[in-house]
Amino acid sequence: MADLENELVGVIQGSIKLVTIHGHPPKDLAKVGYVLGLRVSPHHRRKGIGSSLVRRLEEWFTSKDVDYAYMATEKDNQASVSLFMDKFGYTKFRTPAILVNPVNHHCFQVSSNIEIARLKVDQAEYLYRRFMGSTEFFPNDIGNILRNKLSLGTWVAYLKGDVAWEDFGSDGQVPNSWAMLSVWNSGEIFKLRLGKAPFSCLLCTKSWWLIDKIFPCLKLPTIPDFFNPFGFYFMYRVHHEGPFSGKLVRALCQFVHNMAAASNDENCKLIVTEVGGRDELNHHIPHWKLLSCPEDLWCIKSLKNEGTNNKFHELPKTPPTRALFVDPREA
Repeated sequence: MADLENELVGVIQGSIKLVTIHGHPPKDLAKVGYVLGLRVSPHHRRKGIGSSLVRRLEEWFTSKDVDYAYMATEKDNQASVSLFMDKFGYTKFRTPAILVNPVNHHCFQVSSNIEIARLKVDQAEYLYRRFMGSTEFFPNDIGNILRNKLSLGTWVAYLKGDVAWEDFGSDGQVPNSWAMLSVWNSGEIFKLRLGKAPFSCLLCTKSWWLIDKIFPCLKLPTIPDFFNPFGFYFMYRVHHEGPFSGKLVRALCQFVHNMAAASNDENCKLIVTEVGGRDELNHHIPHWKLLSCPEDLWCIKSLKNEGTNNKFHELPKTPPTRALFVDPREA
């Protein structure tokens, strides 16, 4: 935190974890520090407060023997991009896509030939480590994430008549096509609200809501009320394998939507996920382009000299060969 004459004028947060980064010895695991929540009071910007906060956080990372610091921002946030890339030497690393789908009170009908089952935490952790342990930025403490009170559970989808899910892994059997994802209740941590929206946007939202109320049989995809505080569900680490897995991913997304619509939490108005910008999952996950961000920006910086970390400069130049794991604790 930064204070001036007993007034809070700036704040920054950071977290440290052990993740998979390809090419980093030993065993591709590296200690990374995530920079998040940098905020400076509008009346005290352009005074070096943000720079001081970033510098202090990096010093803390270094004292904890962190290999890399990284951060995420909107690619159009010129102030943030300039601060981290131009002043502190961060390098563009990945450009994932943030996909957003509104929650309507109309439930989707999941195909009758698809089975969806909830996994126990131990089963989910086993599957994550077996099939996704080499995923970029995969957290070594995945068990802590799955056991967190904000994690609503992990589900798998597969076709009826395929390998029984209870037998999966017991003798090496794997369905020909399957998909899985986990859900995080971000609304329990913070609420969002659309501020300073034009009157036309408010009018459009109310009009769609009124039409849907008068003609419910149309089942219109209404726009939720974003003008009051609301929460969202975050789907993390969507994984799929097999020729029909895209269909299974869509079924899981519909299942999560129905779960949100049927929950007692009326403030849950969005389903959000983040995947690699060029990931084929983009075509299977339902989302509104109007609400989504096709290109988020991740930047990374080595906190150790080249003698101990001579492969760092290869990372930003290497295209992702595997999916990206987005930690729900940072969503």
